[in-house]
Amino acid sequence: MVSRPFFGHIIDGEEVESADGARFDSIDPWTREPWAEVALGGAAEADRAVTAARRAFDEGPWPRMGFAERGALIHRLADLIEAHAAELALADSRDMGKPVADAKGKDVPRTAQNFRFFADHARLAMAETLPMDTGHHAYTRYEPAGVVAAIAPWNFPLMLESWKVAPALAWGNTVVLKPAEDSPASATILARLALEAGIPPGVFNVLHGYGPESAGAALTTDPRVDRITFTGESGTGRIITGEAAKNLTPVSLELGGKGANLVFADADLDIAVDWSIKAIFTNAGQVCLAGSRLYVERTVLEEFLDRFVAAAEKLVIGDPRDPATQIGPLASQTHYEKVRGYVENAAGKMLTGGLGDGWVVKPTVIVDAPADSAVQCEEIFGPVVTVTPFDTEAEAVAAANDSPYGLNAMVFTENLSRAHRVAAQLRAGTIWTNCFFIRDLRAPFGGFADSGWGREGGNFSREFFTEPKAVVMAIAT
Repeated sequence: MVSRPFFGHIIDGEEVESADGARFDSIDPWTREPWAEVALGGAAEADRAVTAARRAFDEGPWPRMGFAERGALIHRLADLIEAHAAELALADSRDMGKPVADAKGKDVPRTAQNFRFFADHARLAMAETLPMDTGHHAYTRYEPAGVVAAIAPWNFPLMLESWKVAPALAWGNTVVLKPAEDSPASATILARLALEAGIPPGVFNVLHGYGPESAGAALTTDPRVDRITFTGESGTGRIITGEAAKNLTPVSLELGGKGANLVFADADLDIAVDWSIKAIFTNAGQVCLAGSRLYVERTVLEEFLDRFVAAAEKLVIGDPRDPATQIGPLASQTHYEKVRGYVENAAGKMLTGGLGDGWVVKPTVIVDAPADSAVQCEEIFGPVVTVTPFDTEAEAVAAANDSPYGLNAMVFTENLSRAHRVAAQLRAGTIWTNCFFIRDLRAPFGGFADSGWGREGGNFSREFFTEPKAVVMAIAT
């Protein structure tokens, strides 16, 4: 029998089994067979991890280091992430089916960038000085909040883990990271590298396990946790918020989306088609920011659809380990069954796509879907897009805003005034014009309504992961 790799919890500087020795399998979505074993944690392991993080924060050197010293260790971690790019990329690919070329070429570099950015941002960020007319002087300090519970999703495992862990560490907090049970491996590898980089024991812990009535629930209800940052489904976000409220624990939520993509007749169609393909079919559509509702001005609809469908049909479907693959399987059988239900029961006309082999869903384009249909309104989280015509700018904006979600939107137009005008009217946290997924890590990231609560990025992350403190001094005595 071929032995499978094992990924344990990382608690207080050691990789450990669960107290009862329980494990679960990580399933490779392409082969649909187990490829690794993972420690299955519960309340006992959550308690152990929080205890380690609490002690490291209350007694250890990490929150008491200067920004330069902490930043140097975080930069060393970024160096190690880059050096282990192949291992990290393969872990995410085997866990959730991501094409390894995307994981290695995009996710790993972005992960290292996240750590470098927040290490530098924490060191360079300016605080306020507030001269007063009363003979006093006030200034602000940003103290680390304490123990951070970070709960990450399975669609961009490594990258979204770093989006939470990097700012929390940079501002002097300690962390307990719970990765999604469908994508556990890269979290353990990341924590191993953090220890190798010299980050002290207990500062960065990893807890594996399930959510409700298990490790996740124990973590988010622990009164010793000072911040909870969660990315995932909107319903789960509501549950976490309710539990956190009992301890008055601040929560940052990045939740679901049903992104609108508006293509106006004056758009450069080459640009619009290229970005629109990326916006819905990247990562097999398993992207909260996906442009899954496409609205195209009627006068260019036929030409746009011809180009868009042709481009969708050229995408290479296959083994995620093949460097040529652009579309891999969906991340799990459970998720495949969900997306399959939408495809098989979709209202409207399917121009291309449908079900593939195994857990694959082909790039799927649907037209004539009623405005109130499930495929048009609900977050599918797969490679499925609806295309709807519009006639006026006002109609396009109204359709885009007709959603309980508000994470992001896209606008394709060569009219500068329209670009600004429409961006101002769209109710979404990020508006991309003539592009998609371009990020400045200083900018706020988050969503309106069912898409989340709060913002992270740059100073917004500082506000969440610290306790701002006012210091007032008498200077004219």
